[in-house]
Amino acid sequence: MSELKKMYTTLLRDHFPEDLRLQLGSQELVYKKRTWNIGGEVRGLRYGENPDQPAALYEQVGGELILDGVAFRAPGQGLVSALTEEHMLQAGKHPGKTNLTDVDNGLNILQYLGARPAAVILKHNNPCGAAWTDLGIAEAVSRAFWADRIAAFGGAVVVNRALTREAAELINSFYFEVVAAPEFEPGVVDILKARKNLRILKIPGIARLDELARSPYLDIKSLFDGGLVLQSSFQSRIRSAADFLPATAEKDGVTVTARTPTRQELDDLIFAWSVEAGVSSNSVIFVRDGATTAIGTGEQDRVGCVDLTITKARTKYADLLSFKEQNCSIYELMLAARSGDSNGSAKAEILADIRRRSDEARGGLPGSALVSDGFFPFRDGVDLCLAQGVTAIAQPGGSMRDLEVIRAVNEASPQAAMVFTGQRSFKH
Repeated sequence: MSELKKMYTTLLRDHFPEDLRLQLGSQELVYKKRTWNIGGEVRGLRYGENPDQPAALYEQVGGELILDGVAFRAPGQGLVSALTEEHMLQAGKHPGKTNLTDVDNGLNILQYLGARPAAVILKHNNPCGAAWTDLGIAEAVSRAFWADRIAAFGGAVVVNRALTREAAELINSFYFEVVAAPEFEPGVVDILKARKNLRILKIPGIARLDELARSPYLDIKSLFDGGLVLQSSFQSRIRSAADFLPATAEKDGVTVTARTPTRQELDDLIFAWSVEAGVSSNSVIFVRDGATTAIGTGEQDRVGCVDLTITKARTKYADLLSFKEQNCSIYELMLAARSGDSNGSAKAEILADIRRRSDEARGGLPGSALVSDGFFPFRDGVDLCLAQGVTAIAQPGGSMRDLEVIRAVNEASPQAAMVFTGQRSFKH
């Protein structure tokens, strides 16, 4: 094994203490470092975000925090931080930070999706695809995967129901790093173990995510200068259709109000806003029939985020056509089309046809509902969404140009719907 490859499998020794105490005024939180005995070696995290960063995972084991009458999550409610060897049905190798934080963010999203079987596939701490459906967990996993099969490569699959044989067979047919579920149906773990390096995590606490969603946790951000920013964690105020606010605005004596979404549109907006809790800002999410059709993350301007997400959706749609019809990715097809021989010419014609069909289908976005984690400062981002066939939008509201933004959906043909969430969902 080369030195470059070895760094990804080497266990770093960390020198973090076994215990951690955090004093907040007269209140104290007590944490214990999590370690695992895997293959006879007792260690904690393999490494941090990168192979040259020692890291440690701590579970809260004592103390309580109450601020302004609000009780924060308490000891005994651990999920990822409470994982033991018993929960690691297949450990692969000692887990690294990114493996566990992906799972953790999946749980952060699933805490709002307990009403139906739901699946989230994550990569680099952002969801690639997510879905919920009354048709069962296998269908949820399938829809989440096909929402963005390229990004899902090497990702983490997190579900909120017992993993079924059908879902396991789909997971095994592609490459994933981690699968986490509250339970596994009989025989399913044996199917998954065919992938020797797949980390299989049983997290029973997923079954009580609804309970955990009722209270915040202490969110700590470290600064470059060694300082800390403490905040109460984000909690979605949108738990049902009744929680949305009418999109209305008044300026210079003129009042405008947007169309109210249909029941299906509201259902999709609730789902999309729940997924939004785990997406890096600036972001927008397109959703149709309980599954993401495109996720835009981490952009600096909102209209740019919409534009890039549309472009990404068209590429992903073209890739699905290429994969299903040519058994190769869109990028492999592009490479083949550059060949100077007759085969290259034939592939170029196929590529052009696939791109044409993807553009005509507008990347599969028509009929989608959309959420934005922050308000639209101008109507340009909304106009871009509407041009893709978006029928309903949820956004925080509160922009100086809310009137112009609402006019955009009212002027659409057919008229689109809009509601306000009454809260922002930034995640940095």
